[in-house]
Amino acid sequence: MNTKRIEKVIENMHACGLKQIIVSNTASVYYLTGVWCEPFERMLALHVKDSGEMTLYANKMFALQGLTDVPMVEYEDTDDCVGVLAPDMLPGTLGIDKTWPSHFTIRLMEKRPDVRPVVGSRPLDEARLIKDGEELELMRISSRMNVEVCTRIGEALYEGCTEKEIQSLYNRIALELGSAGPSFTPLICFGPNGAEPHHDSDGTRLKQGDTVIMDVGLLWKHYCSDMTRTVHFGEVTDEQKRVHEIVTAANRAGIAACRPGMLMKDIDRAARRVIEDAGYGPYFTHRTGHGIGLDEHEFPDCSSVSEVVARPGMIFSIEPGIYLPGKFGVRVEDLVAITEDGCEVLTW
Repeated sequence: MNTKRIEKVIENMHACGLKQIIVSNTASVYYLTGVWCEPFERMLALHVKDSGEMTLYANKMFALQGLTDVPMVEYEDTDDCVGVLAPDMLPGTLGIDKTWPSHFTIRLMEKRPDVRPVVGSRPLDEARLIKDGEELELMRISSRMNVEVCTRIGEALYEGCTEKEIQSLYNRIALELGSAGPSFTPLICFGPNGAEPHHDSDGTRLKQGDTVIMDVGLLWKHYCSDMTRTVHFGEVTDEQKRVHEIVTAANRAGIAACRPGMLMKDIDRAARRVIEDAGYGPYFTHRTGHGIGLDEHEFPDCSSVSEVVARPGMIFSIEPGIYLPGKFGVRVEDLVAITEDGCEVLTW
Protein backbone atom coordinates (compact mmCIF):
# COMPACT_ATOMS: atom_id res chain seq x y z
CA MET A 1 0.00 0.00 0.00
CA ASN A 2 1.45 3.34 -1.06
CA THR A 3 0.51 5.91 1.59
CA LYS A 4 1.62 8.98 -0.38
CA ARG A 5 -0.41 7.96 -3.40
CA ILE A 6 -3.47 7.25 -1.26
CA GLU A 7 -3.14 10.69 0.32
CA LYS A 8 -3.09 12.26 -3.15
CA VAL A 9 -6.23 10.37 -4.14
CA ILE A 10 -8.03 11.36 -0.93
CA GLU A 11 -7.09 15.00 -1.51
CA ASN A 12 -8.48 14.73 -5.04
CA MET A 13 -11.67 13.10 -3.73
CA HIS A 14 -12.21 16.07 -1.43
CA ALA A 15 -11.69 18.43 -4.37
CA CYS A 16 -14.29 16.48 -6.38
CA GLY A 17 -16.77 16.32 -3.51
CA LEU A 18 -16.63 12.51 -3.40
CA LYS A 19 -16.85 10.64 -0.09
CA GLN A 20 -16.33 7.22 -1.66
CA ILE A 21 -15.12 5.73 -4.93
CA ILE A 22 -14.75 2.29 -6.48
CA VAL A 23 -11.43 1.72 -8.22
CA SER A 24 -11.49 -1.19 -10.66
CA ASN A 25 -8.85 -0.39 -13.30
CA THR A 26 -6.05 -2.93 -12.92
CA ALA A 27 -3.35 -0.26 -13.18
CA SER A 28 -5.07 2.01 -10.66
CA VAL A 29 -5.50 -0.82 -8.16
CA TYR A 30 -1.79 -1.58 -8.58
CA TYR A 31 -0.93 2.11 -8.19
CA LEU A 32 -2.51 2.16 -4.72
CA THR A 33 -2.01 -1.40 -3.43
CA GLY A 34 1.06 -2.79 -5.23
CA VAL A 35 -1.03 -5.72 -6.48
CA TRP A 36 -1.36 -6.32 -10.23
CA CYS A 37 -4.46 -8.35 -11.04
CA GLU A 38 -6.19 -8.84 -14.39
CA PRO A 39 -9.77 -9.79 -13.38
CA PHE A 40 -11.08 -10.43 -16.89
CA GLU A 41 -14.86 -11.02 -16.51
CA ARG A 42 -14.72 -11.28 -12.72
CA MET A 43 -15.16 -8.38 -10.33
CA LEU A 44 -12.21 -6.54 -8.85
CA ALA A 45 -13.15 -3.49 -6.79
CA LEU A 46 -11.19 -1.31 -4.39
CA HIS A 47 -13.57 0.72 -2.22
CA VAL A 48 -11.91 3.95 -1.05
CA LYS A 49 -13.50 6.31 1.48
CA ASP A 50 -12.46 9.91 1.98
CA SER A 51 -11.45 8.95 5.52
CA GLY A 52 -8.65 6.86 4.01
CA GLU A 53 -10.33 3.54 4.76
CA MET A 54 -9.97 1.03 1.91
CA THR A 55 -11.29 -2.47 1.21
CA LEU A 56 -10.35 -4.68 -1.73
CA TYR A 57 -13.02 -7.05 -3.08
CA ALA A 58 -11.56 -9.90 -5.10
CA ASN A 59 -12.28 -13.43 -6.24
CA LYS A 60 -10.47 -16.13 -4.25
CA MET A 61 -9.06 -17.41 -7.55
CA PHE A 62 -6.94 -14.24 -7.77
CA ALA A 63 -4.91 -15.52 -4.79
CA LEU A 64 -4.15 -12.03 -3.49
CA GLN A 65 -4.03 -12.88 0.21
CA GLY A 66 -0.69 -11.84 1.71
CA LEU A 67 0.27 -9.68 -1.28
CA THR A 68 -1.04 -6.41 0.15
CA ASP A 69 -1.84 -4.98 3.57
CA VAL A 70 -5.12 -3.51 2.31
CA PRO A 71 -8.09 -5.21 4.05
CA MET A 72 -9.66 -7.72 1.67
CA VAL A 73 -13.04 -9.34 1.20
CA GLU A 74 -12.96 -12.43 -1.01
CA TYR A 75 -15.80 -14.12 -2.85
CA GLU A 76 -16.14 -17.37 -4.82
CA ASP A 77 -17.39 -17.94 -8.35
CA THR A 78 -20.72 -19.21 -7.00
CA ASP A 79 -21.25 -16.05 -4.92
CA ASP A 80 -23.13 -12.95 -5.99
CA CYS A 81 -20.04 -10.73 -6.06
CA VAL A 82 -22.04 -7.49 -6.18
CA GLY A 83 -24.12 -8.78 -3.29
CA VAL A 84 -20.91 -9.13 -1.29
CA LEU A 85 -19.91 -5.56 -2.11
CA ALA A 86 -23.26 -3.75 -1.91
CA PRO A 87 -23.86 -3.69 1.88
CA ASP A 88 -20.60 -1.84 2.51
CA MET A 89 -21.37 1.11 0.24
CA LEU A 90 -22.32 4.37 1.93
CA PRO A 91 -25.67 5.89 0.92
CA GLY A 92 -25.46 8.85 -1.42
CA THR A 93 -23.01 9.55 -4.22
CA LEU A 94 -20.53 6.82 -5.22
CA GLY A 95 -17.77 7.58 -7.72
CA ILE A 96 -17.27 4.58 -10.00
CA ASP A 97 -14.26 3.90 -12.18
CA LYS A 98 -14.90 4.61 -15.86
CA THR A 99 -13.62 1.11 -16.70
CA TRP A 100 -15.95 -0.81 -14.36
CA PRO A 101 -18.28 -3.00 -16.50
CA SER A 102 -21.78 -1.56 -16.61
CA HIS A 103 -23.41 -4.80 -15.50
CA PHE A 104 -21.74 -4.46 -12.10
CA THR A 105 -23.00 -0.88 -11.79
CA ILE A 106 -26.56 -1.80 -12.80
CA ARG A 107 -26.68 -4.68 -10.32
CA LEU A 108 -25.34 -2.42 -7.57
CA MET A 109 -28.05 0.17 -8.35
CA GLU A 110 -30.71 -2.54 -8.11
CA LYS A 111 -29.44 -3.68 -4.71
CA ARG A 112 -28.77 -0.20 -3.36
CA PRO A 113 -31.25 2.34 -4.75
CA ASP A 114 -30.00 4.77 -2.10
CA VAL A 115 -26.62 4.91 -3.86
CA ARG A 116 -26.20 7.33 -6.76
CA PRO A 117 -23.34 6.30 -9.11
CA VAL A 118 -21.29 8.95 -10.92
CA VAL A 119 -18.12 8.68 -12.98
CA GLY A 120 -15.40 8.78 -10.33
CA SER A 121 -12.10 8.28 -12.14
CA ARG A 122 -10.88 11.84 -11.72
CA PRO A 123 -9.19 11.36 -8.30
CA LEU A 124 -7.03 8.53 -9.72
CA ASP A 125 -6.50 10.20 -13.08
CA GLU A 126 -5.21 13.35 -11.37
CA ALA A 127 -2.98 11.38 -9.02
CA ARG A 128 -1.49 9.18 -11.75
CA LEU A 129 -1.02 12.25 -13.95
CA ILE A 130 2.06 13.32 -11.96
CA LYS A 131 4.77 10.67 -11.95
CA ASP A 132 7.14 10.44 -9.00
CA GLY A 133 10.87 9.89 -9.35
CA GLU A 134 10.61 6.10 -9.32
CA GLU A 135 7.94 6.12 -12.01
CA LEU A 136 9.96 8.51 -14.16
CA GLU A 137 13.00 6.25 -13.99
CA LEU A 138 10.93 3.21 -14.97
CA MET A 139 9.58 5.18 -17.91
CA ARG A 140 13.12 6.14 -18.92
CA ILE A 141 14.21 2.50 -18.90
CA SER A 142 11.12 1.38 -20.81
CA SER A 143 11.71 4.08 -23.42
CA ARG A 144 15.42 3.31 -23.82
CA MET A 145 14.61 -0.34 -24.41
CA ASN A 146 11.94 0.63 -26.91
CA VAL A 147 14.38 2.80 -28.86
CA GLU A 148 16.79 -0.14 -29.01
CA VAL A 149 14.15 -2.56 -30.30
CA CYS A 150 12.85 -0.06 -32.85
CA THR A 151 16.38 0.56 -34.12
CA ARG A 152 16.94 -3.17 -34.55
CA ILE A 153 13.73 -3.79 -36.47
CA GLY A 154 14.45 -0.79 -38.68
CA GLU A 155 17.82 -2.32 -39.55
CA ALA A 156 16.18 -5.70 -40.20
CA LEU A 157 13.86 -4.49 -42.98
CA TYR A 158 14.38 -6.25 -46.31
CA GLU A 159 12.57 -6.30 -49.61
CA GLY A 160 9.74 -8.81 -49.55
CA CYS A 161 9.32 -8.99 -45.76
CA THR A 162 5.76 -8.62 -44.48
CA GLU A 163 4.33 -6.25 -41.93
CA LYS A 164 3.38 -9.24 -39.77
CA GLU A 165 6.94 -10.59 -39.86
CA ILE A 166 8.39 -7.29 -38.64
CA GLN A 167 5.66 -7.08 -36.02
CA SER A 168 6.64 -10.53 -34.73
CA LEU A 169 10.32 -9.56 -34.80
CA TYR A 170 9.58 -6.55 -32.59
CA ASN A 171 7.78 -8.75 -30.06
CA ARG A 172 10.63 -11.26 -30.03
CA ILE A 173 13.39 -8.69 -29.52
CA ALA A 174 11.39 -6.87 -26.83
CA LEU A 175 11.20 -10.11 -24.85
CA GLU A 176 14.87 -10.91 -25.47
CA LEU A 177 15.86 -7.57 -23.93
CA GLY A 178 13.99 -8.47 -20.74
CA SER A 179 10.72 -6.56 -21.11
CA ALA A 180 7.33 -8.11 -20.41
CA GLY A 181 6.51 -7.71 -24.08
CA PRO A 182 4.70 -5.03 -26.08
CA SER A 183 2.55 -2.40 -24.37
CA PHE A 184 0.23 -2.53 -27.39
CA THR A 185 0.10 -4.43 -30.65
CA PRO A 186 2.97 -3.02 -32.76
CA LEU A 187 1.81 -1.06 -35.79
CA ILE A 188 4.00 -1.80 -38.79
CA CYS A 189 2.75 -0.11 -41.96
CA PHE A 190 4.23 -0.30 -45.46
CA GLY A 191 3.50 2.12 -48.29
CA PRO A 192 -0.17 3.16 -48.69
CA ASN A 193 -1.05 1.30 -45.47
CA GLY A 194 0.74 4.07 -43.58
CA ALA A 195 -2.01 6.48 -44.63
CA GLU A 196 -4.22 4.68 -42.06
CA PRO A 197 -3.07 5.97 -38.64
CA HIS A 198 -4.10 2.69 -36.94
CA HIS A 199 -3.55 0.21 -39.76
CA ASP A 200 -3.71 -3.41 -38.57
CA SER A 201 -0.46 -4.98 -39.78
CA ASP A 202 -1.04 -7.70 -42.33
CA GLY A 203 0.72 -9.70 -45.04
CA THR A 204 1.65 -6.67 -47.17
CA ARG A 205 5.20 -7.08 -48.48
CA LEU A 206 7.82 -4.35 -48.42
CA LYS A 207 8.96 -3.03 -51.77
CA GLN A 208 11.41 -0.43 -53.01
CA GLY A 209 10.22 3.14 -52.49
CA ASP A 210 7.86 2.31 -49.61
CA THR A 211 7.52 4.57 -46.60
CA VAL A 212 7.51 2.51 -43.41
CA ILE A 213 5.80 3.56 -40.18
CA MET A 214 6.80 1.72 -36.99
CA ASP A 215 4.60 2.65 -34.00
CA VAL A 216 5.81 0.49 -31.10
CA GLY A 217 5.99 0.26 -27.32
CA LEU A 218 6.92 -2.20 -24.59
CA LEU A 219 6.42 -2.86 -20.87
CA TRP A 220 9.05 -2.55 -18.16
CA LYS A 221 7.81 -3.35 -14.65
CA HIS A 222 4.27 -2.46 -15.73
CA TYR A 223 5.26 0.92 -17.24
CA CYS A 224 4.61 1.56 -20.92
CA SER A 225 6.72 3.14 -23.62
CA ASP A 226 5.53 4.38 -27.00
CA MET A 227 7.27 5.88 -30.01
CA THR A 228 6.85 6.10 -33.77
CA ARG A 229 9.57 6.25 -36.36
CA THR A 230 9.10 6.61 -40.11
CA VAL A 231 11.75 5.42 -42.55
CA HIS A 232 11.90 5.18 -46.33
CA PHE A 233 12.97 1.94 -47.99
CA GLY A 234 15.06 2.57 -51.09
CA GLU A 235 14.89 5.81 -53.02
CA VAL A 236 12.97 8.71 -51.51
CA THR A 237 10.75 10.92 -53.65
CA ASP A 238 10.68 14.69 -53.25
CA GLU A 239 7.16 14.43 -51.80
CA GLN A 240 8.18 11.80 -49.24
CA LYS A 241 11.15 13.90 -48.19
CA ARG A 242 9.11 17.08 -47.92
CA VAL A 243 6.33 15.47 -45.87
CA HIS A 244 8.84 13.81 -43.55
CA GLU A 245 10.61 17.13 -42.98
CA ILE A 246 7.30 18.86 -42.20
CA VAL A 247 6.20 16.20 -39.70
CA THR A 248 9.62 16.23 -38.03
CA ALA A 249 9.42 20.01 -37.72
CA ALA A 250 5.93 19.70 -36.22
CA ASN A 251 7.20 17.16 -33.71
CA ARG A 252 10.06 19.47 -32.71
CA ALA A 253 7.71 22.46 -32.44
CA GLY A 254 5.39 20.49 -30.17
CA ILE A 255 8.30 19.42 -27.97
CA ALA A 256 9.64 22.98 -27.82
CA ALA A 257 6.26 24.09 -26.45
CA CYS A 258 6.34 21.53 -23.62
CA ARG A 259 7.00 23.36 -20.37
CA PRO A 260 5.16 24.02 -17.11
CA GLY A 261 2.18 26.31 -17.39
CA MET A 262 1.39 25.56 -21.02
CA LEU A 263 -2.13 24.43 -21.87
CA MET A 264 -2.19 21.08 -23.62
CA LYS A 265 -4.29 22.63 -26.39
CA ASP A 266 -1.52 25.17 -27.01
CA ILE A 267 1.05 22.40 -27.29
CA ASP A 268 -1.24 20.74 -29.83
CA ARG A 269 -1.54 24.11 -31.60
CA ALA A 270 2.26 24.49 -31.82
CA ALA A 271 2.64 21.16 -33.62
CA ARG A 272 -0.51 21.47 -35.74
CA ARG A 273 0.35 24.97 -36.98
CA VAL A 274 3.52 23.70 -38.70
CA ILE A 275 1.53 21.18 -40.71
CA GLU A 276 -1.27 23.61 -41.50
CA ASP A 277 1.15 26.32 -42.62
CA ALA A 278 2.71 23.81 -45.01
CA GLY A 279 -0.69 23.14 -46.58
CA TYR A 280 -1.27 19.68 -45.12
CA GLY A 281 -3.69 20.57 -42.32
CA PRO A 282 -6.55 18.30 -43.51
CA TYR A 283 -4.15 15.34 -43.49
CA PHE A 284 -3.27 15.60 -39.78
CA THR A 285 -6.33 13.71 -38.59
CA HIS A 286 -5.77 13.01 -34.89
CA ARG A 287 -4.74 14.69 -31.63
CA THR A 288 -1.08 15.52 -31.06
CA GLY A 289 -0.66 13.17 -28.13
CA HIS A 290 -1.85 11.35 -25.02
CA GLY A 291 -0.77 10.70 -21.47
CA ILE A 292 1.07 7.45 -20.72
CA GLY A 293 2.32 5.50 -17.71
CA LEU A 294 0.88 2.31 -16.27
CA ASP A 295 -1.61 2.41 -19.16
CA GLU A 296 -0.67 3.02 -22.78
CA HIS A 297 -3.26 5.80 -23.04
CA GLU A 298 -3.83 7.86 -19.90
CA PHE A 299 -5.36 11.21 -18.97
CA PRO A 300 -4.90 13.80 -20.40
CA ASP A 301 -5.17 14.27 -24.15
CA CYS A 302 -2.82 16.65 -25.88
CA SER A 303 -5.52 17.93 -28.19
CA SER A 304 -7.05 21.12 -29.52
CA VAL A 305 -9.73 21.10 -26.80
CA SER A 306 -7.69 20.07 -23.74
CA GLU A 307 -7.59 22.76 -21.04
CA VAL A 308 -5.18 20.73 -18.85
CA VAL A 309 -2.11 22.69 -17.79
CA ALA A 310 1.30 21.03 -18.16
CA ARG A 311 2.96 20.38 -14.80
CA PRO A 312 6.27 18.83 -13.74
CA GLY A 313 5.95 15.05 -13.61
CA MET A 314 3.49 14.72 -16.49
CA ILE A 315 4.50 12.34 -19.29
CA PHE A 316 2.78 12.35 -22.66
CA SER A 317 3.40 11.81 -26.35
CA ILE A 318 4.00 14.31 -29.14
CA GLU A 319 3.05 12.50 -32.35
CA PRO A 320 2.01 14.66 -35.30
CA GLY A 321 1.45 12.98 -38.63
CA ILE A 322 0.46 13.50 -42.25
CA TYR A 323 -1.56 10.80 -44.00
CA LEU A 324 -2.00 10.88 -47.77
CA PRO A 325 -4.64 8.31 -48.86
CA GLY A 326 -3.41 5.87 -51.47
CA LYS A 327 0.18 7.10 -51.14
CA PHE A 328 1.86 6.96 -47.74
CA GLY A 329 1.86 8.35 -44.22
CA VAL A 330 4.48 9.86 -41.93
CA ARG A 331 4.29 10.02 -38.13
CA VAL A 332 7.06 10.99 -35.70
CA GLU A 333 6.33 10.31 -32.04
CA ASP A 334 8.34 10.95 -28.89
CA LEU A 335 7.53 10.84 -25.19
CA VAL A 336 8.22 13.92 -23.08
CA ALA A 337 8.36 14.36 -19.32
CA ILE A 338 7.61 17.87 -18.08
CA THR A 339 10.40 19.22 -15.85
CA GLU A 340 10.61 22.34 -13.67
CA ASP A 341 11.77 24.48 -16.59
CA GLY A 342 10.94 22.58 -19.77
CA CYS A 343 10.82 18.93 -20.70
CA GLU A 344 12.94 15.80 -20.98
CA VAL A 345 12.53 13.74 -24.15
CA LEU A 346 12.53 10.08 -23.17
CA THR A 347 12.84 8.60 -26.66
CA TRP A 348 15.91 10.34 -28.07
